[in-house]
Amino acid sequence: MRKNWLLAVGLAVVLAIVGLTGCSPGTTVLGEVESININNQQEGIWVTGTGKVSIVPDIVTLRLGIEAQEASVAEAQSKAAEAMKKVVDALTEKGVADKDIQTQYFSIHQVTRWDNVKQEEIVVGYRVNNIVAAKIRDIDKTGAIIDAVAEAGGDLTRINSIAFSVDDPSDYYEEAREKAMADAEAKAKQLARLGGVTMGKPTYISEGIQAPPPIYPVRLPEAAPAVTPISLGEMEISLTVQVVYAILN
Repeated sequence: MRKNWLLAVGLAVVLAIVGLTGCSPGTTVLGEVESININNQQEGIWVTGTGKVSIVPDIVTLRLGIEAQEASVAEAQSKAAEAMKKVVDALTEKGVADKDIQTQYFSIHQVTRWDNVKQEEIVVGYRVNNIVAAKIRDIDKTGAIIDAVAEAGGDLTRINSIAFSVDDPSDYYEEAREKAMADAEAKAKQLARLGGVTMGKPTYISEGIQAPPPIYPVRLPEAAPAVTPISLGEMEISLTVQVVYAILN
């Protein structure tokens, strides 16, 4: 009885192995040892190329606004609205088009302080913030526009940042893309030579994320007898490409 039971178990194991062999591609049985061949390794020469182009910006974007605080919401909002109107009028008088002035942020917040006697926060006023982005296309007027805005808004004026960009960067990105592909090819050729293989054509190409132009903070002087100086300098457009080249041997 025991021999018959062992024979049945052995037969079941053999049938299970044969079944697995017939249903699983890439599985072989060598004698009595089962071998599964799984190869997930990525083939080819993987490289990342970088392309950079230096350009002179032709657009300046100012992020500016008004901050007003009063005892009531109505007073704070009225004061902020009046000051913002003067700021917008100053922008348009300096040649900034209405389409290039866009509201980006507006808020009304309670202003509180801690009362040691009552041991609680008490409301002392309300603060209104109104921020717009102004795109300046005549960049030579940037300093004069900053001065005009500061004068129009007075002590309520806030200038948060200045950004430099180009109106149409497509040609520069094409140049940066060509440089990135050339950089990737040079790296792949070196790797192929060092690895003792022959490099084939690309089998995969992917472009990386293009970084936005840098934004720089601006601090207005308390007194500005002359036009605020703005140095444009140069900015850099950079992009990356990932390329996979085939290995021929």
